[in-house]
Amino acid sequence: MYQIKNRIYLNFDKTQKSAVCNNLRALVKQNPGLSVSALLDKFIEDEKYYLELNASRFPFLAEVIDDSQFLKDTEDYIKECVKYYDYKEKQKPIIEAQKEFEKKKRKFLQEVKMSKEAPTQKQLYYYDRLCKKYSVEKKNVEELSRLDLRDEIERILNEHSDDYKNAD
Repeated sequence: MYQIKNRIYLNFDKTQKSAVCNNLRALVKQNPGLSVSALLDKFIEDEKYYLELNASRFPFLAEVIDDSQFLKDTEDYIKECVKYYDYKEKQKPIIEAQKEFEKKKRKFLQEVKMSKEAPTQKQLYYYDRLCKKYSVEKKNVEELSRLDLRDEIERILNEHSDDYKNAD
């Protein structure tokens, strides 16, 4: 899509070209079901309407809106935008799978790191309080890692959450 920008709207300055291209890209994104010709017609119709009202965002289009080169450039850019958004939509499942994989990888690496670290003071204190509260026999926490203690706390909470739910 970026290569076509160098070939189109050669008589526009940089800001004019950018404004028209951004508007066309937004139009394509908002109307994914429309064909290229329908998108082109919609753009031309809207711009002619706004030019007649003297309320156009692109007053410089007044001289070129019916020009065949402008119409060809606009159609080419719309085609590129449609291709871009179709490609992006097809890539969505792959990107989601990659994100999920990265999430699992981060979690695994975090657990590996935790398995090598000593428990925090907060964890030790929380474990002590849980053991007292639920009358659970304490394990020797000196040889437990941060991960092991987290799993032990989860186990105690899961066992006693059922008791708490049944008391209601």
